[in-house]
Amino acid sequence: MLQYATNIVKIRQKLVKHFRCSSTSAKPNLTDTITINNKTFKRDDYTNITDKIVCLAQKSLHTTPHHPISLVRQRIVNYFYKTFLNSRRNPLFSVYDNLSPIVSLAQNFDSLLIPENHPSRLKSDCYYINREYLLRAHTTAHQAELIRAGLDNFLIVGDVYRRDEIDSKHYPVFHQLDAVRLKTKDQLFSCENDLKLFDCDDTACIPGGPTKQRCHTFEAFKLMEHELKTTLVGLAKELFGNQVRYRWVDTSFPFTQPSWELEVYYNNEWLEILGCGIMMQSLLTNVGVNNRIGWAFGLGLERIAMCLFKIQDIRLFWSNDSGFLNQFKDDDLKSPIIYKPISQHPQCIHDISFWLPEDKTDSLSFCSNDFYDLVRNVAGDLVEQVLLVDQFTHPKSGKKSLCYRIIYRHMERTLTNAEVNEVHQLIECAASDQFGVTIR
Repeated sequence: MLQYATNIVKIRQKLVKHFRCSSTSAKPNLTDTITINNKTFKRDDYTNITDKIVCLAQKSLHTTPHHPISLVRQRIVNYFYKTFLNSRRNPLFSVYDNLSPIVSLAQNFDSLLIPENHPSRLKSDCYYINREYLLRAHTTAHQAELIRAGLDNFLIVGDVYRRDEIDSKHYPVFHQLDAVRLKTKDQLFSCENDLKLFDCDDTACIPGGPTKQRCHTFEAFKLMEHELKTTLVGLAKELFGNQVRYRWVDTSFPFTQPSWELEVYYNNEWLEILGCGIMMQSLLTNVGVNNRIGWAFGLGLERIAMCLFKIQDIRLFWSNDSGFLNQFKDDDLKSPIIYKPISQHPQCIHDISFWLPEDKTDSLSFCSNDFYDLVRNVAGDLVEQVLLVDQFTHPKSGKKSLCYRIIYRHMERTLTNAEVNEVHQLIECAASDQFGVTIR
């Protein structure tokens, strides 16, 4: 018993030494600061970014030569370069792939007409630096500033951050590509002087509806819809081949109306690859653009890369293993590269069960994304998947118990039971310290 207690003390000391806790449940140190990409910010009660995420924010996979994420980016950029040309045969679209991922709440939400009560603003969904700044949840956060700067045709590429579950297809950092195209009356209708962009001055349309915005004329709307869908079907064929099957699905976004998702038939199922729509006119008028109509779309580069290169585990994109990276060193962007796994290492599976605090305030504030972030911060990419496998409420005390199954697997070697046990104990201690839970 004494030896067990000594081991726990050592594990706690190691935990303090190697990992600094940061959670939505812990009381923040208001005098503390956090440094991200050489910029320092004050922590406050909204800070929930972890050390693991801070480290990942220093990488730029989408601009790393021969990286699979960069290969997909280049293929999409090249498609737009050749599809949209000005009168001098130069590309119309400009590319912005080095914008800081640190954005204000106004950039990430307000500029895109996202309501204050929208679930995407929750601390359980986003990585907040403090009450004023966060790591962008989408590259769309930069749309308004680039339009305000006078740009009509542009692509934004970058890393985005969302708190999410842990499995082979989800990671807290991934990469997006966004596009915006704005057109004036003369550009849209050419010589048809009798046609107009707008029916009226009223831009107060309810977002998310299935029909055109009231302010747009039917002719303007249909021409923009046709160009948008033709462009994106062409992109799907560029990426997946001319024979790819596709379909359009109606959806809703706060910043476009109407809105659609494009799905392709891949691996015997329909896979959503992007979202798009006609830009809300009020978004444009808010940045001083009153004589243009626009379309926009956004897609995730990891999802495309996993399909094109047959990559089964999203963690591989962050691997420094030369056996993985060297497979993509091909100067031909259209080369049909298929990732070949070097080896299959066995899984190590451990469960962790704990009682949530009896204090109702603390227990109600706990969410699974808090625990997932803790696991990432302690174990890094040693963890392949975390599953909530059981929930139990004691019939007499009312205490709630949760059981998570943690699947460990290294991508490059076989893990030993000893090192997995040590990491698992670190997770137990961290959960106890950070959330006030009682390990069962």
